[in-house]
Amino acid sequence: MNLHVISPGPLTTVQDAGRTGYAARGFRTCGAADGYAMRTANLLAGNPQAAGAAVLEMTLQGGKYQFDGDAVFALAGADMPAALDGRPVPAYTPLLARAGQVLAIGAARSGLRGYLAVFGGVDTRPVLGSRSTDLKCRMGGLDGRALKAGDVLPIGAAPAMVEQRWQQICAKGANRPLGTARTPARPWRFLGGRKLPLFRAVPGPQTDAFTAVGQAAFVHGVYALTADCDRMACKLQGPQIETVDGSDIVSDGIVAGSVQVSANGQPIVMLADHQTTGGYAKIATVISADLSAMAQLRPGEKLAFQYVTAAQAVAGARAQAAVLDKIRERMK
Repeated sequence: MNLHVISPGPLTTVQDAGRTGYAARGFRTCGAADGYAMRTANLLAGNPQAAGAAVLEMTLQGGKYQFDGDAVFALAGADMPAALDGRPVPAYTPLLARAGQVLAIGAARSGLRGYLAVFGGVDTRPVLGSRSTDLKCRMGGLDGRALKAGDVLPIGAAPAMVEQRWQQICAKGANRPLGTARTPARPWRFLGGRKLPLFRAVPGPQTDAFTAVGQAAFVHGVYALTADCDRMACKLQGPQIETVDGSDIVSDGIVAGSVQVSANGQPIVMLADHQTTGGYAKIATVISADLSAMAQLRPGEKLAFQYVTAAQAVAGARAQAAVLDKIRERMK
């Protein structure tokens, strides 16, 4: 079965769990910016043993796609209204498309990135063990680029498997909306009448590069996403983070969630397409359990940070994994 792209959104790419094990050679991980939504969509689409199977990541608006064969699919992530042959369909629910049907996905009412998973996964050619699109290196996905009208994406499931999987889902009653666990549980900070997403972070490898005043500004200040945000990083604007002697360092390794502080004292949070090394001091690392929420913020939205311990970061990751395990068990 193939998925035909009638019209993509502004930025729609093929993404999976990422290209790991090659950072020492300069290759970025890439992968879904919102890993939680990607895995949830895959589980609901009937990929319980391959929650990291390749999906479509859609930014701001979904687009229009046609199935040339029967397919089980699911939507997750940003709140993008969708319709199958003009009939509204819900997100966070296993769905069945028949051959020839068209799925239209609208503009996000909240959030930034939506995910379309299909049983069998998007079956483009893997590069270095991953189908994720690296837009800067032009590798992975479909010719290393964003999707465009007329593209045809192979899906890795035979027709007989699709019907069998759908019957299994229906027999178990798993074709109901997910309801709870749509988004990962996370803390908030309340300032007067404002409710701000609170991002937990462990101290970074260069915390000694910042003064006590600078570190206090980081955890007590309110920051807003600038317009200069993409899959690589979120650049923030807010209270200046004071350094002891500048923020330049000898370049060293960077991970998803690293919070660099640029020369102007403003934080930059690394996302899925982050570079492998960088020359700005890192004041903190946003924990993995909160990165999905960061990937769904839009320019202008405000947030705050809170330091946590490494043990608390591990507990957050385990709590999120436990929720995904419950969804996996439901769909097994």
